Amino acid sequence: MRRFVIIGSRAQKQGKLNLNDLAGSAGRLDVLIRGLMAGLLTSHGIRENVEIFLALNGGPGPQRILKFSGSEIKGLHANARSVAGIIGEVISIPMPPKGRWVERRKGVYDSTGTIEELMTKYDHSWIQMNAHGMPLWEYITSQKEEDSIGFILGDDQTLDKEYAIPISLGSEWLQGSACISICHFILDMDPSMLMKPNR
Repeated sequence: MRRFVIIGSRAQKQGKLNLNDLAGSAGRLDVLIRGLMAGLLTSHGIRENVEIFLALNGGPGPQRILKFSGSEIKGLHANARSVAGIIGEVISIPMPPKGRWVERRKGVYDSTGTIEELMTKYDHSWIQMNAHGMPLWEYITSQKEEDSIGFILGDDQTLDKEYAIPISLGSEWLQGSACISICHFILDMDPSMLMKPNR
């Protein structure tokens, strides 16, 4: 299983979502939606071995976390407005108690809590995307084979907290959706075929 946690530093977490202003009043929710689509969608289907977590931090109250399960989800289309509509349905409902996952629709779950608490629920390695970290291809080839791995990414702002070992995709800071696509590409390859890019 591949798990991607995308932290929205100011992404709207409750109330009525304005689908016409995802980059503004919704707190750059557009960035998180692009990451979700890059993580779950293929050209003609959905990656069933992927779970996406959107950590929403806009406004007062605890951090809200939405989980999208590729093996369960139905009705997810390659359209940002459609995805935003799903998120809007969820955040219009009062937040659930901390640590409790509530299924809001098929394959979409809602909870509150911290990133650290979320990480402890899964027995696999976690890495945090950071341009100054170890290259991902080196990290993967240096590790024992694992069936699962977790990635932590930010939105349009650099994360101000280190949750896991920093791992890089190169010396330039990339958009989260691009990072996710590259991670899929690297993990889809045979590790023996990985080539070190120019740095």
